[in-house]
This record gives sequence, C-alpha cells and structure tokens, in this order.
Amino acid sequence: MPRLHGVPIAPLPIERFSEVLDADAFAAWMELAQRAQAALAGRVVWCVNSTANGGGVAEMLRSLLAYTRGAGVDSRWVVVDGDPDFFALTKRLHNSLHAAPGAVAPREEDRAVYERVTGEAAAEMARLVAPGDVVILHDPQTAGLAPALRERGIGTAWRCHVGVDVPTAEARAAWAFLTPYVQAADAFVFSRAGYFWDELDGDRALVIPPSIDVFSPKNQMLAPGAAEAILATAGILENGRRRTGTFLRHDGSPGRVDRSAQVWQEQCVPHSAPVVTQVSRWDRLKDPLGVMHGFVTAAGEMPDAHLVLAGPSTSAVADDPEGAEVLDEAAAAWEALPDDLRRRVHLAALPMEDAEENAAIVNALQSYAAVVVQKSIAEGFGLTVSEAMWKGRAVVASRIGGIQDQIVDGVSGVLVDPLDLEAYGTVVAELVRDPVQAARLGTAARERVRQGFLGPRHLGQWFDVVGRIARL
Repeated sequence: MPRLHGVPIAPLPIERFSEVLDADAFAAWMELAQRAQAALAGRVVWCVNSTANGGGVAEMLRSLLAYTRGAGVDSRWVVVDGDPDFFALTKRLHNSLHAAPGAVAPREEDRAVYERVTGEAAAEMARLVAPGDVVILHDPQTAGLAPALRERGIGTAWRCHVGVDVPTAEARAAWAFLTPYVQAADAFVFSRAGYFWDELDGDRALVIPPSIDVFSPKNQMLAPGAAEAILATAGILENGRRRTGTFLRHDGSPGRVDRSAQVWQEQCVPHSAPVVTQVSRWDRLKDPLGVMHGFVTAAGEMPDAHLVLAGPSTSAVADDPEGAEVLDEAAAAWEALPDDLRRRVHLAALPMEDAEENAAIVNALQSYAAVVVQKSIAEGFGLTVSEAMWKGRAVVASRIGGIQDQIVDGVSGVLVDPLDLEAYGTVVAELVRDPVQAARLGTAARERVRQGFLGPRHLGQWFDVVGRIARL
C-alpha cells in the first residue's frame, strides 16, 4: 500500500501581516519573503509528518506552508500513512520522549515495525524529491526517512515537537532508539534548548519555538455574538438568541458552523455562567481527569461557574490510538460526579469533518471562556496556551516544558504545579471571581504573543535553517 499521500495547500497572502506587525517588522518580513523566493527558485521544500488532521503540528504546517507558498516558495506537504502497530509504537515513543507516567520504552525488536513503514515511505519519498530540494521531517513517526534521504544527497532537517527538561530512563531509551535515524539529518530542531539530546551533535541542533496563525479560523477575531452562536449550534451553550454562527475561512471566504459536537452534559451551559475551558487532544498527558477533579475541588468557591473539557472527535485522529480510551475515561469520571457537580461539567468531542469548522468552534470556546486552562502533565510546547493568550484570556497552565516560555507567571498568565489539583482549582476560582485581574492578565498575554509567537518570526528562522541545509 502507498505510504505517502499529499495534502493540498492553497497559498495565502503574506501582506495580511501588516495588520499585526509594526511598520519596521512588516518591512523586514516582506524583505525576507523576497529573499526566500529568489534563493529557493526551482527548489521544493517538503514537510513530512504523520497526520493532516488533529493536533498542533498539523495545524501549524497548514498555515506555515500556505504563507510560504504565498511568498512564492514551492512548499509541499506529505503525510506518512502508518498501520495500527506502527502508530502504537510511535505513541509509546511519544510518551517516552515526554517522560510520561507509565511510559513503556521502545525495544530493539520494535525496529522491524518502525523500519517497515518508514522504509516504504522513504522509498516513495526518494521518487518525489530532486537535487536541491530540502525535506523537513516532523516528530518520531518520520525520523526513519532521514538515512535514505541522506544517501540521495537531499538536505534534511528533523523537527522534534516533543521533549522533556529532565529526561528519564524511558526518555533516554527513546533517544537511543531514534538516534541512528535522526543523526542522518543535517539539522535537528527543537522547541527549546532544554530538549536537546545528549547523543546528537550540538553544532547541528537549533531552537525554533512554534507559532500561531492569527488569521486562521481558530485565532481570528470573531464578530460580536458569533462565539455564543457557534457554541449554541455545537450544542454546548444554551440557544436563547437563535443567531447563526459564522466565521471567515482561511482563504477569506465566509464559513458557518452547522455541525454539533458529541456532548456529555446534563444541560447546556447557561448564558449567565462564567466558563472555564480546556481544549486539547484526548491524551492522558493533557490530564482531562485532573482538570475535572481540580475544578470540582474549588467548585464551591465559584458556585456559578461551569467547566467545558473539549477535544477532537477521536475517530478523526489516526496517529493517536489512545484517544478513544482517554475520552471514555473522562466520560466515566463525569458520570461518577455528584449530581450537583455533574450538571456544571461538560465534555465535548468536536466534529472534524471540516477542519476549519472545528477550528471555529475551538475559537469560540476559548474566546467565550472566563478562564482558559492547560493543565498538562507533560507538554512539548502547548500552542493552545498562545491561542488563548492571543484572544486576551486569562490562562492558568502547568509550569512545565514550553508553556513556561509563553507565560510570564503573574504577568501574562498563571503557572501552577500540574500535580497540585487543589492549588490549580484555587487559582482558577480566584480569577473567575476577579474579572478585573483576569482582564489585566489577558491584555498582557495578547501582547506577549504578538511579540514572540507569530508566523513571521517562525518562518524567518526556518528560512535560515533551509538556507544552511541547501547552502544558499
């Protein structure tokens, strides 16, 4: 069976960044785009990952590649199609790289499963690339392609979106498993310096933090009343106003939310209730049960507040075989809550048939929330934090990984110990009760994202990497 399939990407105009950059920054951005177009003429920049839907990597690629195409650079996206055994193994690698509780380290005998899929994908990739092209491989699922590309003289970077500041034995075992493949790349890119692997050549290791696309359906400014209308259509918020939930698609055309989420709830969220929200994949590392129980511990301190835990429909995320299990665990925990608390907690599996519709629902959830939380146990970077910060929300998030690079504690959000559920609940309750303080944090948060986590900075750093690999 074919192991690669292409993901179509339409170009987006790079001039739109004039809306969010100051004059000097915008001029530098346009100059960079012109240099990139001239330097990469006749070459293709390929990005390879393992899913086109679900998760921050796929979302980030969709935007970044659209803008590079808009800048006149031939950028293409292909996805590795694995099988259940392959994705079960790469999920173990993912958990091990995160030093997740209960992670099972890879074994030497797992190489046969890994190399069967990546070897077939590499053979297909070899037929696509041409001399002078550059390939950017993303995460553990694609590292196995690097040796074959090196043999063909193709410049390659491996981008790792996950990591841990204090590696465990399981994390080191995952490093050892992947290193023979990764070291064939010309550059290794991590989200933060603390994630570098001891076994890799430090001269080839680079730091590039992720970014958000502020013009995407997930992050654009919604029209007045649109968030409420979208959430009512999705079946999460009570529908008292009968409005239509509209948004702008990535290409600027109009969009409308028509689909409902699959929701576990006693009733819809009342319009008068302050809402606490976490939006993440259904992953134990995102700790949805901890989010729920921490909210419950402080529920008496915010008697009108409701919690919405949301994530994608698990049937649509091919590379995460544990998603359905985690959602089932969350639903069972919700069922076990006392009646008076269960009516204030809502689980929502969001529709994924239309990726931009899904993004608009996420936007509405974050924009409508009084407080957004990201209480992950482990996190490579956690772009949901920057997404909520851009919307001017008060964010309460775990003091781990790349979240610490986004939030200045007490200034642009609040950092908490991910294992201290009582402290997390107390901070959330304080912000729900103090909307002035929440607004102050939200204002600083938006500016923090503007200064450090937008696409032009990200693409500029990648152009430097591509230039180094291609010797431009």
